[in-house]
Amino acid sequence: MNEITIFAPATIANISCGFDVLGCCLDTVGDEMVVRKVPEKGVKISKIEGVDLPFESDKNVAGVAALALLNEFKKKLDFGFEIDIYKNIKPGSGIGSSAASAAGAVFAINELLNKPFSKLQLVEFARKGEELACGSPIADNVAPAIFGGFTLVKSTNPLNIIELPSLEGLYTTILHPQIEIKTEDSRTILPKKVALTDAVKQWANVGALVHALHTNDYNLFSESLTDFIVEPHRSKLIYGFDKVKESALKAGALGCGISGSGPSIFTFSKNHQIAENVANSLNSIYLKNNIPFKIYISKISTQGIKIINTK
Repeated sequence: MNEITIFAPATIANISCGFDVLGCCLDTVGDEMVVRKVPEKGVKISKIEGVDLPFESDKNVAGVAALALLNEFKKKLDFGFEIDIYKNIKPGSGIGSSAASAAGAVFAINELLNKPFSKLQLVEFARKGEELACGSPIADNVAPAIFGGFTLVKSTNPLNIIELPSLEGLYTTILHPQIEIKTEDSRTILPKKVALTDAVKQWANVGALVHALHTNDYNLFSESLTDFIVEPHRSKLIYGFDKVKESALKAGALGCGISGSGPSIFTFSKNHQIAENVANSLNSIYLKNNIPFKIYISKISTQGIKIINTK
């Protein structure tokens, strides 16, 4: 195999109560990437379509992640890799744009090298790209992109990712206002200290959400989607957040929150029909604004990155 085309999925991080530790993978929203072997050693970004991003490998998250992988590969290579990126996830959207590129690059190269690295190792390499993008080697987006489904980042040193089951038939509806909120900027508004009472409620929700996923308990899952610590601050950066959340819940959503650092707003629904109803309610809310937006509906992907074609 000398070339591989992949679908690199978008992801939802934090999932309300799980700041920096919980994430899930989307099925129909994402980028495409083509990675091929070339005679020239190293990593070259040869094409980027959809957005304006650096072509230099050491300034592009896909390149940085790929180089981290190659630095750990013990065998000597007499070839390099060329990467084409077709971006459908806007940077700064809050649905894992940088994670898709970083995770996609290491997944594809690992396939072309006959899978010398585990999924956990791929997350470690992809985190290097995330560090370039947002100043911190977070794993809550790259982990679900690589593992699929829901994931919990148990620890980062050493890295420990726990795969979680998904609820049967679960759909997500995502509202993406076409504004950019950088992760690094959105972190600066968060409090350095939180009240113990809020912390207790927050980690109780994390535990309950994990239990709900394991027991397929929609009611408990819904009750757990409350953020006492981060959302009260970050929601101020997203125009109309409170109205969107109220509308989504009235339309039947199980819960609503900020995806990643925003501005995207995610909701979960029991089935596709409810997800459509939620989409219609969000559409009616945001049509009243002068802010361009997109709405996505997707199942939760239990697969993660998908191989489209190989040569």
